[in-house]
Formats: sequence, C-alpha cells, structure tokens
Amino acid sequence: MIADLKPYAEYKESGLPWLGQVPGHWEVRPAFGAFVPNRERNHGMKEKTVLSLSYGRIVIKPAEKLHGLVPESFETYQIVKPGDIVLRTTDLQNDHTSLRVGMVRDRGIITSAYLALRVNTGVSPNFGFQFLNVWDMSKAIYGYGSGLRQGLDFSHFKRMPVAVPPPAEQAAIVRFLDWANGRLERAIRAKRKVIALLNEQKQAIIHRAVTRGLDPSVPLKPSGIPWLGDIPQHWGIVRNMALFAHRVEAGVAGLPVFQVSLRSGITAEDLDQFGRPKKLITDTTKYKRIYRGDIAYNTMRMWQGAVGVSPSDGLVSPAYVVLSPRGGTCPDFYDFIFHTDIYKQQVNRQSTGIVSDRNRLYWDSFKQMPSVALPSSEQEAIVAFIYSQTSGLNAARARLEREIDLLREYRTRIVADVVTGKLDVREAAAQLPEEAAPDTSTELAGEMLDDAGNLDEVEAEET
Repeated sequence: MIADLKPYAEYKESGLPWLGQVPGHWEVRPAFGAFVPNRERNHGMKEKTVLSLSYGRIVIKPAEKLHGLVPESFETYQIVKPGDIVLRTTDLQNDHTSLRVGMVRDRGIITSAYLALRVNTGVSPNFGFQFLNVWDMSKAIYGYGSGLRQGLDFSHFKRMPVAVPPPAEQAAIVRFLDWANGRLERAIRAKRKVIALLNEQKQAIIHRAVTRGLDPSVPLKPSGIPWLGDIPQHWGIVRNMALFAHRVEAGVAGLPVFQVSLRSGITAEDLDQFGRPKKLITDTTKYKRIYRGDIAYNTMRMWQGAVGVSPSDGLVSPAYVVLSPRGGTCPDFYDFIFHTDIYKQQVNRQSTGIVSDRNRLYWDSFKQMPSVALPSSEQEAIVAFIYSQTSGLNAARARLEREIDLLREYRTRIVADVVTGKLDVREAAAQLPEEAAPDTSTELAGEMLDDAGNLDEVEAEET
C-alpha cells in the first residue's frame, strides 16, 4: 500500500526550504495561526502528576525520580492536558540528537522550561504534533532560537509557515501514519526479540567460560562467594586492587576523547564531516588520561555494563574510573566478567548514592570487590574462545540492528513525506482496516537505550 502512494496533482511553494512545495489546496498559515502558547501555571498546586519529555514521548515521571532533582514546589510548572504539544527548547546549540517534540496523553504538569502549545481552530492536535515532529526530525528547528546556548521561544518561529490540510485530510493523514507506524513497529519488535535471544546465547557462552573455564573435566571447588558458586580448583579469588591500579592522570592535548557506551564499550566521540571532534575541548586537563589496554567505567552506569577496554591512548570524562591492569591481568578477560549479569548485580549492590538510579561505584568500593584469579595464559585462551564462539552471534546481531536502523529511517521518511504533502494518502487511508493504535512504549524504550548508548544522555533528556 505504501509503495502505491502518489504525489498530489498540484503544488505551490511554502516559503521554507525544509518544507518545500506543498499541495495547492493546503492552507499555509504562520505558526501563530496554527498554534498558541500555553500559559497556564500550576498555582495553588492544582495538579500533582509530574510529566517528563523523554525521547519524543510525554511520560508520567515516577515518584522515586522526584527527589533531589526537581523543586520541592511544582507551582512554577505549567499545566498541560491531552492534546497539548511540548517542545524542549533549551540547548539547541549543543544538542542536535535529542527528539524535542512530544504530545501530551495525560493531564499533569511539566517544567516551564519547555514550551507547551495548543492548536488553533482547524488544526487537529495529532496533525499539529506530526508537523512539529517533522520540523524537529528534519533538523530545521536548529535554525531558530537565540542566546549563548540557543534557546527557543515561540516568538522565534511564530511567523514560520505551517502547511495545514483540510480537517478531513488531516484525519486521513493521522490515520495512515498510525497504521504505517504500527506495521513498522511490529517489524522492529520482531527483530528485537531475535536480538534478545542472540544476547542470551552470547551471555551463556561468556558466563560459563569466565566462571568455569574451558575444560569441563577440571575439578571444581567452592569459591566462597555465594553469587559466584563453584570455580575450577586451580583458580583463586582476589580483590580487584590486586588486578588493577587506579590511574589518575590529567589529560593532554592532541588525544581523542572516548566515551563508554552500553552497546559497544569504549568508542570515540562523534566526529563531524571533516573528522574533527564535535565537542571542542578548551581544557584537556579536566579530562582523564587513558592508555591502550586500560579499562574505564562510568561510575553511575557500571551496574548496567558501561565499561570497556580502551583501543588506544586517549581522554575520558572525569566521571569515569580508569583501571590500569597489573602484570598478569588480561583486560579483555575481566571486561567479559564485568559484563556478566551476576557481576553487574554485585556492582549495583556496592554502588552508593541518595537515589537508587543515581548510585555510583567509586574506586574505593570497586577495589574491594572480589574477582577470580587465574593464569594469564588461561585468561587469553578464554578470551580467544569467547571471540570465536560469539563472532557469528555478533554478526547476526549487527545485521539485525542495521535492518532496524533502515526501518527507522524509512519510517522517518514516510512521516515527513506524508505530513508535508509529498505523498497523497487520502485514498489509502480510506481503505485501511479498523485496528487499535499501536503501543509504542516498548519500541521507544529500546530506542532510548540503543540509540543513545550512554545512558547519561538518556537521563539528561528527562527533566
């Protein structure tokens, strides 16, 4: 059905490069003719349900996340209701990756640092959201705003042209997009299920290799550690301080900046089209030096697997702990251990903080944690075995992730082409079967983790 879509018969110029030509019968209004800012404040605490904009969704913020990170009084927040559209308008200068537009599904309050809009007569909330969503996804939103960190206010885009179809056509567009998104999300979820099975298989291979070794005939003995269980008889148990030293060296100029990703360990930060770091480093001494073969972990996300082995010399955030392997320590072997579920559970227990999801694992706690000790030659053999046994699984996962990326790109293109009138969906929408709107919560939650990689960025988007 999607492949059969055709353009409209007649077009006219919209006046915007990112919007291009729009169908000739669509009305082109200034933004203030389609949207009006919401100025309703929560005076007298009329509403208590706190909402958050998180990766394109407006969600109810859990009570456990309301301590210490938000004001005690929410009277300064703005009241929003279902159908309102919320834009995160801060820091456009530095953040070009976040999804900034969300539609409210639950009545509640949200920070007044965001811009809340309501639609004017003749514009449906769902279509208005989709239009602003395309404005955001096309990156055209970053051409607006002002100030040092490029904040955005309604006055900055209130005269921006908005292409508005007739009401019946808006309904057809929204219905078609709901159907198309549902189909694509089901395909993505199916691939995610296969990825989850591949991950389980990989984890089983790693867990057995790093806790029992490669020779099933070797006698076992109790490790003395309840969560670890039996280990090969010739293995020992030592504290992490016997395996690693704490490296604390100031950064130096000229080295690449690394970040710890939940997905891929230590990777270089994003580069621009010229191969230069997107983030300008004015004072490298505020970073930590890391050497090839060192291990670094994110103090706040170690319990989720934010740890990796450095591929070369570089710089890392001061929020990371850098571990220098002592003699006889194979960093790749212990990196595999740190990524096992049983070890991450122990990390979570050893992490400390005021709020559970903000707990941190510092060196003083990490160095006291127990780990297995075995000959370096055996460590290296286990690492080689794991790589050989999981290479096919990794390739299959990479292929599926690429397919998911292509489906997301296709979804983005379809939404943009339909909302801006490049494709006519009126006839297709009329032929669609009646079906429930898709539940996107699982898919979007997966995107939060996989696209961001480093969950610090996920947390930064929730306000």
